[in-house]
Amino acid sequence: MLPRLGGMTDAAHDPATPDTVVPPPEPARPSGASALLIRGLRKSFGAKVAVEDLDLDVPTGSFYGLVGPNGAGKTTTLSMATGLLRPDAGTIEVLGTDVWRNTVKAKSLVGVLSDGIALFDRLTGEQLITYHGLLHGMDRETVAQRTGELLDLLDLRSAGGTLVVDYSAGMTKKIALGAALVHAPRLLVLDEPFESVDPVSAANIRDLLAGYVRGGGTVIVSSHSMDLVQRMCDHVAIIGSGRLLAAGTTDEVRAGSTLEDRFVELVGGRHHSEGPTWLRTS
Repeated sequence: MLPRLGGMTDAAHDPATPDTVVPPPEPARPSGASALLIRGLRKSFGAKVAVEDLDLDVPTGSFYGLVGPNGAGKTTTLSMATGLLRPDAGTIEVLGTDVWRNTVKAKSLVGVLSDGIALFDRLTGEQLITYHGLLHGMDRETVAQRTGELLDLLDLRSAGGTLVVDYSAGMTKKIALGAALVHAPRLLVLDEPFESVDPVSAANIRDLLAGYVRGGGTVIVSSHSMDLVQRMCDHVAIIGSGRLLAAGTTDEVRAGSTLEDRFVELVGGRHHSEGPTWLRTS
């Protein structure tokens, strides 16, 4: 059964009678099954090794953070995991489905927000979400209902008729998230979803994603914001130079420190310097 998005209705769902009180869902717990299972993943671009023998296990029902410095291989890993980039070696499974042997089925299980991937920006926001829903084989009535609800949830109702090319960077992120959610995927993969998004919209998106996880979905989020990942994610993996440096629950990886301090400790490269003298004003 597909996860239900917080605040969204589903025509196939039997509504409770008026006298029935439905308790809020309990927070989902990782079940031990893997929403994403990666073994021996490798990818090179010429002489540059982007990902090297990477193993990763993302439990179903988790809110999973993937962090690493620029050029660490995060985006490359997520692109391979979601069927956008073919690996040189290794296996990837989404909820038991091999991504590169059964790509169509695997992609139907995943919603993707990729950093830097061009959208069909000559469509309006409403048309873009509708287009993604129809591509996933949904009927027009369901697509129209969900598109309207997503525009409301993402505070984009007034911009629904505006071409995406005329959106701000933050609005573009939000409409891309709507397109990733419309088919109610079981796994949501988000690459820098909060970049350029204003604080109020970011808070609303976090609430939406938390409700999605409580409803049975799994979220993988890649971000440079250590504080955000520490507050939002129950599991985290740190990648450096294409290799997995640490993975587990957020508390396990932090090891009694902050996630940022632990990240710097594992990745290295911090310069304890006050800078050149010419930058000092006194």
